[in-house]
Amino acid sequence: MFEVSFEILLILLAAGFIAGFVDSIAGGGGLIALPAMLLAGVPPLTALATNKIQGLFGAATAAYSYAKGGHVDLRKQLRPACISFIASIAGALLVSQLPTDLIRWFLPLLLVGVALFFAFQRGLNDEDKERRMSPFVFSASMVPLIAAYDGLLGPGTGSFFMLAFVSLAGYGILKATAHTKLLNCASNAGALLAFAFVATPFWMTGLAMGVAQIFGARLGASLAQKIGARLIKPLLVFTTLAMAAKLLWDLI
Repeated sequence: MFEVSFEILLILLAAGFIAGFVDSIAGGGGLIALPAMLLAGVPPLTALATNKIQGLFGAATAAYSYAKGGHVDLRKQLRPACISFIASIAGALLVSQLPTDLIRWFLPLLLVGVALFFAFQRGLNDEDKERRMSPFVFSASMVPLIAAYDGLLGPGTGSFFMLAFVSLAGYGILKATAHTKLLNCASNAGALLAFAFVATPFWMTGLAMGVAQIFGARLGASLAQKIGARLIKPLLVFTTLAMAAKLLWDLI
């Protein structure tokens, strides 16, 4: 039934739970789930595609949890989510056309910059700040740009959405986290659709990990709503720096 052994499946379920927990708070769940699948012997392209399956469940659960808590109106996010879905497919289709190797070298530096912003920028809390970009312009520019990157490469997508919501939309940390999840869910779905044509995901394993993600995401979103920026900021900084370190390690 499952594409991996029972022992490996248990390890991947644990990785899915932890990934869902971390991703629901600060993003970066793929930093846990993807290496776990690679260490389990899943081929790289298959692991990337399977990661999108299980990531869908965590992002969707987190989006629902934050909406239930009153931190985001999912109906108002339907249009940006559709843009995110389409842009992610476009990004995946552009893999062979864009200099992805060059982007991989630049990406760790960009992630470190994001981490430093959240670590040292004063006044970052759960209070909304001045908006620098209207919702329409934000949806027409930042959403497709970041979602296309998710389809193209992927690591750090949640961090980039967070940075955009905080620095341009003027959202507080908790509100930015809540608004990131549905867009990230949509970009995962678009990337998965594109991957399905070029890879063979482990569907049953991905679905099982997705169930584990649901439980992890529910716990993470609940804690984030109770503690807010005091939990989200340090975890966001840590996961972003960890992603940068892993990407540099892979390049060396």
